[in-house]
Amino acid sequence: MALGDLMASRFSQSSSLAVVSNHYDDDAVDLASQQRDSEAASSSYGNAGAGITTSMAYLPQTIVLCELRHEAFEVSVPTGPSDSGIVSKWRPKDRSYTQYIPLPVSDLDSWLKTPSIYVFDCSAAGMIVNAFIELHDLNASASSGATRDCILLAACEAHETLPQSPEFPADVFTSCLTTPIKMALRWFCTRSLLHDSLAYSLIDKIPGRQNDRKTLLGELNWIFTAVTDTIAWNVLPHDLFQRLFRQDLLVASLFRNFLLAERIMRSANCSPVSHPMLPPTHQHHMWDAWDMAAEICLSQLPTLVEDPNAEFQPSPFFTEQLMAFEVWLDHGSKEKKPPEQLPIVLQVLLSQCHRFKALVLLGRFLDMGPWAVDLALSVGIFPYVLKLLQTTTPELRHILVFIWTKILALDKSCQVDLVKDGGHTYFIRFLDSLEAYPEQRAMAAFVLAVIVDGHRRGQEACIEAGLIHVCLKHLQGSPPNDGQSEPLFLQWVSLCLGKLWEDFTEAQIMGLQADAPGIYVPLLSEPQPEVRASAVFALGTLLDVGCDAFRDGARGDDDCDDDEKAKAENSIIKSILSVASDGSPLVRAEVAVALGRFAFGHRQHLKSIAASYWKPQTSLVLNSLPSLAHIKGGGSGYTTTNQYMPHPSIVASQIGPLTRVGSDTASLVREGRVSTSSPLAGTGIMHGSPLSDDSSQHSDPGILNDVISNGVVHHSRPIPLDNAMYSQCVLAMLTLARDPSPRIASLGRRVLSIIGIEQVVAKPGNSTGSSARPVKATTSSPAPTLAGLARSSSWFDMNAGHLPSTFRTPPVSPPRPSYLTGMRRVCSLEFRPHLMSSPDSGLADPLLGSAVASGGSEHSLLPQSTVYNWSSGHFSKPLLTATDDSEEILIRREEREKFALEHISKCQHSSVGKLNNQIAGWDTKFEAGTKAALLQPFSPIVIAADDNERIRVWNYEEAALLNGFDNHDFSEKGISKLCLVNELDDSLLLVGSCDGNIRIWKDYCVRGKQKLVTAFPSILGHKPGSRSFNAVVDWQQQSGYLYASGEVSSVMVWDLEKEQLINSIPTSSDCSVSSLSASQVHGGQFAAGFVDGSVRLYDVRTPEMPVCTMRPHIQKVERVVGIGFQPGLDPAKIVSASQAGDIQFLDIRNQRDAYLTINAHRGSLTALAVHKHAPIIASGSAKQIIKVFSLEGVQLGTIRYYSTFMAQKIGSVGCLTFHPYQLLLASGAADAYVSIWADDNTQAR
Repeated sequence: MALGDLMASRFSQSSSLAVVSNHYDDDAVDLASQQRDSEAASSSYGNAGAGITTSMAYLPQTIVLCELRHEAFEVSVPTGPSDSGIVSKWRPKDRSYTQYIPLPVSDLDSWLKTPSIYVFDCSAAGMIVNAFIELHDLNASASSGATRDCILLAACEAHETLPQSPEFPADVFTSCLTTPIKMALRWFCTRSLLHDSLAYSLIDKIPGRQNDRKTLLGELNWIFTAVTDTIAWNVLPHDLFQRLFRQDLLVASLFRNFLLAERIMRSANCSPVSHPMLPPTHQHHMWDAWDMAAEICLSQLPTLVEDPNAEFQPSPFFTEQLMAFEVWLDHGSKEKKPPEQLPIVLQVLLSQCHRFKALVLLGRFLDMGPWAVDLALSVGIFPYVLKLLQTTTPELRHILVFIWTKILALDKSCQVDLVKDGGHTYFIRFLDSLEAYPEQRAMAAFVLAVIVDGHRRGQEACIEAGLIHVCLKHLQGSPPNDGQSEPLFLQWVSLCLGKLWEDFTEAQIMGLQADAPGIYVPLLSEPQPEVRASAVFALGTLLDVGCDAFRDGARGDDDCDDDEKAKAENSIIKSILSVASDGSPLVRAEVAVALGRFAFGHRQHLKSIAASYWKPQTSLVLNSLPSLAHIKGGGSGYTTTNQYMPHPSIVASQIGPLTRVGSDTASLVREGRVSTSSPLAGTGIMHGSPLSDDSSQHSDPGILNDVISNGVVHHSRPIPLDNAMYSQCVLAMLTLARDPSPRIASLGRRVLSIIGIEQVVAKPGNSTGSSARPVKATTSSPAPTLAGLARSSSWFDMNAGHLPSTFRTPPVSPPRPSYLTGMRRVCSLEFRPHLMSSPDSGLADPLLGSAVASGGSEHSLLPQSTVYNWSSGHFSKPLLTATDDSEEILIRREEREKFALEHISKCQHSSVGKLNNQIAGWDTKFEAGTKAALLQPFSPIVIAADDNERIRVWNYEEAALLNGFDNHDFSEKGISKLCLVNELDDSLLLVGSCDGNIRIWKDYCVRGKQKLVTAFPSILGHKPGSRSFNAVVDWQQQSGYLYASGEVSSVMVWDLEKEQLINSIPTSSDCSVSSLSASQVHGGQFAAGFVDGSVRLYDVRTPEMPVCTMRPHIQKVERVVGIGFQPGLDPAKIVSASQAGDIQFLDIRNQRDAYLTINAHRGSLTALAVHKHAPIIASGSAKQIIKVFSLEGVQLGTIRYYSTFMAQKIGSVGCLTFHPYQLLLASGAADAYVSIWADDNTQAR
């Protein structure tokens, strides 16, 4: 018997398999030895060969196995320098030689090269491994990576001798590697209680086949694979596990068997060695599970051998391991140790009886987060779930779609293998299935969107499978607002289509032929901003970016000009422009991106239109420029009876210096002219702006004079769209460039740069007195969450053991509580991550950082969409478990509700004092005085703002400044109002500016941590001749409505949960609104005061006309400064104060006269405050006096002086506000001083 084996395997590039068997010299080897070795070889490699044959289909390269057996193989122990590096010596077959021939390591390595696997089964085998490592270390620079492609397995360490006990076979290490099951059972029998009742010869008669898991031998092999994989995955680094146990089936099989060899050899005082080196695994507790499974199988062996018809009882191993995995899922988390049963779960997927439960548990695990998906991929989940897509079992479809959703949410690269194996058809069929719930089909749409995202082969395959027809069919067949679970489905079908025809002309043509633009129109008025943004994204990607002009750079727009394309583009642009003033920055960002694509393909014509704007004319262009208000279509969600043209002075004041790219514009102007029939003909949008007179410094004046005469630019050939549409596009671009959202403004400027305008607005600069700012504003993007769509119900029910009948999301709108309905929480905004910053305002925008500056292709000029990546984050979050408020948050909410109810009762029934006790005073250091103030309901915090829109937050109990920041960095300043949104929770600060822009902040009380949640312009359109907005706003928590008006003839009603303008109510007055107040009792009802002294009550249920109109301020007609509903449940009583100084108490049931009049001040009344629950009001004037009255008109107190040592007189009153639940009054004055006033019984702080 030979003392050892040398076994090597090489990867070969040949196309066929070559197996080299043992080679013997018949005349040099005695017959007995040959026969003995042949029997050993056949028994050893018979099972291994079967495994190798099975694995060949999965190996990327052909494997050549070589076994070289030698009679007297041994390791040479070096006795001097000459023996260094000698692997072995052996006696040749020719008996004429009487000495051994040395075999250096270098020769063996040069013969076999890499990749190779060496198995050394001899005493002191570790010495050979050390020699190989030293050799490769010396040649590391010359043969980089060679050591990594070389695997060494040795039976023992350099100082150890192979076991000689009769308990073990002669070649125990080789037996473990080649026949692991029989070797493991033989070794286990000697240590089991069964060793007396079980004959060892029965082990050779184990019935079944290794590749049949329903037989005893097959199940043992299955369990052995699961146990060794589990040990390896839990012990090895994941990269080493991937290399040794997942990249090649032969290598994986050898190392599984090596783990067994280590366990058995360690019992014989030998320590097997490997390269790469593995940590010790012989004492891992999973070996106990293997021993138990082996004992259960062996206990049945005598019966099965004696009676071939005896029924085989499967082992409970996999059932018990699945139960252990389920227990971990109930109590585990990211912070705890990963579940060690994960490799076993993958093995269970091979069994039909356990597959359903294993998939359910695997889905629960993947739902725990990206870290769980990463662990599953590291253990080798991908090929298992890819193969399962070929199954047709109906009950597995929902779970497989969910699992693939989780995988692709983390790893997009799987798209290639999915298309290669035809997996996309599985998801298209599921998407087209009406049996599945919309959330499940939305997941299928997400998977398909990932498949086609930037993958041309995926796009082509999905088109061939009819994906466009399937998606459009379901979009067209979905009734608007049908059910609570529909939005997520509509969103992802739109995103899927957008990715399908993005930069793919063939798909775009098919979409246009299927009337995709018309199908998408209803989606633009959906209440969910995610659906509207996705629809705009899909419409935008339908626009061919530059057609041939973009591809070859030689032909212009006119080469792509045909009637069909012009008609389609006209329809798309009209639809996109209809939501250009949407309340959601997510939607407006997609509008900017779509306009950028359109501008790229129509640069020449848009530049021509823009050039006509800048030319000085004899008449004003703004009076003929179409307003965005006129562009509103069916998707706007409202209709307006009065539309306004933008006044030139307004636009000029809002849009700063415009710089034209001279050479580019000059070249485009040479090519065409705008006809005088255009609505823009003869005029220029920026009349009076810097470009109207000084544009010659940016381009050749001769060219401009030659090509543009009287502001008319003529085209030699017809243009694709009419000039009116181009002018609307330019106006929309200008509006976006002045958007209150920094990111949208950056996108708008990017779009204008495409049509040759370098700068549309002066970059926001620091305001005067910036050194006084404690903290600069910052903006960040919260974690992606689809409000109202964030949670899917469980599709599993482990107790019932089958899929439940429901798989639906909770309602999009939060449920209304049965108590405290006036303070309902608007939850959608709190998690809306729309705002990314622009470099101009110091608010970082990673998506816009370097695209233009990189100097890459022209395509890099295009603004990039973010709605797809943003929406994808939804599937990375847990979908099967509720994301409700934590117990701490719920406790805090209950405490606040209790506090509010108790103090409301106190306010209603307690006697009202003078409120002349100053309990706190704060010098805000505002240069422009305090113009707005707000008291937080549940914290001793006051928020103040000045006309420069600097916001400061102060704790009046601790006299500590908490935070300070600028609302924005643009030059136009002016504060209108401060409001709190969702006051029962982590409230948001709504800041209304005089220009009508609304910005909502979170974390505003934490120094430097404030985040801009959303921003939008609340007023659309202008009155002819108006020079500013002078916006007034108010917030109604009960309905979630924001009311806004000013120098316009309507009141805009915004639903902040939908981020959508739901109505535009005509004021029925020629005068402007000067004050607004929303009812806190009846949602949708509000009162407005006008500059002519009139008061009107409106209800959104009857938007055509006001509920009533009154003119209480008749003695001296001046503007209404303040208006408010009287406290209590009677919505018919209103308090109104005019600048003349009179306060009128009105009852809308008696529209003729006020039932009570108070002449509070002799003119110059500047502020009015009405308590929400206590029968008290306060008024202030510019004459440095504050008066407090009861609702019966009794003056309760007068405030003239601060409670300081010098008794300084208060400043001119700029604002007044009551605490919502306490008898506290905050006043802000022109001297930048903010005071908190209480009754005499309250101690000063």
